[in-house]
Amino acid sequence: MGPKETSDAGRSGGVTSGRIAIAVLIVLTLILIFENTTRVEIRLLIPLVTMPLYLALLGTALIGAVCGWYGATRRRRR
Repeated sequence: MGPKETSDAGRSGGVTSGRIAIAVLIVLTLILIFENTTRVEIRLLIPLVTMPLYLALLGTALIGAVCGWYGATRRRRR
């Protein structure tokens, strides 16, 4: 193979340490969420809302994921 005939072996989408870490974090997050199903009162700025704790945890995790995704994509554009 010449220099222009490089293979995509490094970009094959294999298992990397970063992907393993993300998978472990997702599993731990899901365990935390589904172990906390009791109803709790949460103050959302002004109103007091009663909801299952897992919904509050899931919402917080989604907001964090969106913020992380936005920060990662914004950094790549520069």
